[in-house]
Amino acid sequence: MKRLHTNQICTMTELREPQKVLDRADGKPVAIMKNSKCVGYLVPEEWVEKHGITSEEELNNTLASWKVEE
Repeated sequence: MKRLHTNQICTMTELREPQKVLDRADGKPVAIMKNSKCVGYLVPEEWVEKHGITSEEELNNTLASWKVEE
């Protein structure tokens, strides 16, 4: 089983109203779940700014460091 990199989760159905998901996450990344498996992460802009990420490359490197071997 893969480890999630955040305590915040949402389902694909909840993404029909993304602003509610972001409001509930309180500025933290959200794991997007489909059939009990993580399919991606929703990363709020304020989280990106808080962590001093200033380019797409830095964001990609930060997210890549989250990868977990299966």
